[in-house]
Amino acid sequence: MKTISLKIDDSIFVETENILSGIRIPRNRYINEAIEHYNKVQKRQITEKKLKTESALLKKESMNILKDFEKLDYAD
Repeated sequence: MKTISLKIDDSIFVETENILSGIRIPRNRYINEAIEHYNKVQKRQITEKKLKTESALLKKESMNILKDFEKLDYAD
């Protein structure tokens, strides 16, 4: 496990402390779970962006192939 120093906005710290007093889990655990959740969200967004890019490339290539097939149909 790594130790880090972290600066948090005062308002976020106060809100976090209020939440923690109600759910009674250690601050460290709460922050770890929050970062883990945020990492999953970011990975999902990265994957979505990659899929959109690859889909656009595939669409363009598919259209090129379709045009080639159309040319073959007219040649007969």
